[in-house]
Amino acid sequence: MVKRLAPWVLKGGISIGLIVWVLSKVHLATAWEQAKSLDADMLLAAVALSVVQIVLGAVRWGIVLRALSATFATVQTLIVYYIGVFFSMVLPGAVGGDAMRMWFARRAGMSLAAAVNSVMLERAVTVLGLVLLVAGLQPLLLARAPTIPGTWVFPVLSVLGVICVFVLAVLDRLPMSFRRWRLVRGLAQLAADTRLLFFRPRFGLSCLVVAIIGHVNLSLSCYMLAVGLHLPIDAVDCLVLIPPVILVMTLPISIAGWGLRETAMVTAFGFIGLPQESALVLSILFGILGMATALPGGLVFLLSSEYRTPRAVVEADQAEA
Repeated sequence: MVKRLAPWVLKGGISIGLIVWVLSKVHLATAWEQAKSLDADMLLAAVALSVVQIVLGAVRWGIVLRALSATFATVQTLIVYYIGVFFSMVLPGAVGGDAMRMWFARRAGMSLAAAVNSVMLERAVTVLGLVLLVAGLQPLLLARAPTIPGTWVFPVLSVLGVICVFVLAVLDRLPMSFRRWRLVRGLAQLAADTRLLFFRPRFGLSCLVVAIIGHVNLSLSCYMLAVGLHLPIDAVDCLVLIPPVILVMTLPISIAGWGLRETAMVTAFGFIGLPQESALVLSILFGILGMATALPGGLVFLLSSEYRTPRAVVEADQAEA
């Protein structure tokens, strides 16, 4: 019980601590007045873009599945992906949502290797696309916020990301004496699947492009909220500042990114002169928007059969073990 509660307590403590720290820096009455000024039409536009974001994620995962020759229908891909998005919100950290997606995909009939590797590679492509986008937009970022520190971080991360892909692709070159360990055999399969995805441009490049489009789409949804709040920022500001915030949120140290997002957005938009109250309201609304879009995934989970375990799947798992 202690081991199960520890991640929730630790990550919940970090989220609450960061939120309290940010709230202590702003004038809450001003922030509340800012929130009440939100335009309903812009909110609906942001909701629409958030729905598109889920579809883009399912498309991205579908490309990975096709690269791995995994048998999974388009509707199943969307259902299981949406369920994963829901559990990313209700479990401590996005990694929990990915684990649940593997679990549900396996119970929907996908092979164990494909279920695990496809989610891992889809996540790798998503993060790599985010790092490359941030590095590519860095000249615009520096033009808008020349005093921002750590400008070397994202180019270095881009190089490291590409190196990591090549490292993943050669994991099956480990000495044969190690193959008696199940973990090493799993890494060998992951290496083969990495090559199937990244070393074939029609899959690797298309998946990377969809990932980058998804990050741009998230930035635009945040921009819709900013327009609805009548904030003095433009689309370029969101395009260059939101991706680094999303990258910070990928750290699995809080619950659904709460606290991390608020701290990062208040800091990032502070470099272009946006008041802390406005940045905090924008961040909270951005988080609520993500939650509101993800919550129907729970209903999809309850109404679908993907969470039930067919006898054939249980027997297959036992045979692979």
